[in-house]
Amino acid sequence: MERKFHRFFQALAVLSMLVVVATGQGLTVDTHDLTIIVSSNESFLVYASANLETDFSVTLLTQHEDHLVVDPESFTYSAGSIQNQTVIVTGLKAGYVEITANSTSGESSITEDLFVRITVAKSEALIYTSIVFGWIYFVAWSVSFYPQIWINYRRKSVEGLNFDFLTLNIVGFTLYSMFNCGLYFVGSLQDEYENRHPRGLNPVMLNDVVFSLHAMFATTITIVQCFIYERGQQRVSKTACGILGIFTLFVMISAILAGVSVIHWLDFLYYCSYVKLTITIIKYVPQALMNFRRKSTVGWSIGNILLDFTGGTLSMLQMILNAHNYDDWVSIFGDPTKFGLGVFSVLFDIFFMLQHYVFYRHARETSISNLSAVTEVQNDSQNDSPQKEPDVEASEKC
Repeated sequence: MERKFHRFFQALAVLSMLVVVATGQGLTVDTHDLTIIVSSNESFLVYASANLETDFSVTLLTQHEDHLVVDPESFTYSAGSIQNQTVIVTGLKAGYVEITANSTSGESSITEDLFVRITVAKSEALIYTSIVFGWIYFVAWSVSFYPQIWINYRRKSVEGLNFDFLTLNIVGFTLYSMFNCGLYFVGSLQDEYENRHPRGLNPVMLNDVVFSLHAMFATTITIVQCFIYERGQQRVSKTACGILGIFTLFVMISAILAGVSVIHWLDFLYYCSYVKLTITIIKYVPQALMNFRRKSTVGWSIGNILLDFTGGTLSMLQMILNAHNYDDWVSIFGDPTKFGLGVFSVLFDIFFMLQHYVFYRHARETSISNLSAVTEVQNDSQNDSPQKEPDVEASEKC
């Protein structure tokens, strides 16, 4: 059995080298991404192709020499030889480092694909903790749509749920889904992103696609409920229509510019993502104002807020955890947009919780007691109706 596995990996290595020969890239590596713990080491393989016609030496270069040690730093290839070079990397200091290479051949194409993105972490336990946090807030945010759907179904009413919030939400998640699906599924967009960021990673993962499409689906269900359940005098405000009109005009102009090749379709997706970020900032305001004017949160699900608060808090904790583990505080303070949006959303969640549990608590209790009273009256009337029927019959007989 061990021999079979050994032969399999040998065949896989040969196949990899044949692919390199076919593409004519000169040198490449078995992985472009490697994670190392401080004071430990990992290794990667450098593959040589058979179409090298001259002898040359390769020197590995690192961005920050104090973060890691590379052994060997240089090695030589003979003309026509096929060999694998194992490179051992030892982590010294947390951070992100990129290993590149140059050669004495003078042809940059030989070492063009020889690069490795190294992540040096302080603790492996913190890596797994961050992963757990990520899955928890993914689930919390995904489930957060359903308490509102359930309360609408149970009440057979959407009174108390702001339609401006829903409208902004469906537009935001639609644009977010367009961005994610475009970068994840469309090859031409992926190629353009790679051209702009030659050694960067695609920022969209499968879970991003699933979350955005699911969020759009759940919001659509809530909107359908608004058409079939009691909604009172609620409607989308003129202010929201005006804001959405501006967003629609901006997206349409961007799409036309992309269609006539003034901008690339990747830029169009970026513009859509900017609109989504703007919507994230303003979408909570209509619901907060509605609760304030009604002096009540009845009809607005607090379960949605509690789950959103859980997801937002864990998302920020994950960012802080990663910044500490990888010594990458620049990701938070150098580009505070993502972290700032997380803080903004959590602060709104706290405000909604104060409205529900503190400011308008009595209105909520009154609503519950009124609902109980109505239920009791209905039950009493149903219980009394059979007793009244014999009296009516008796009077008719008399």
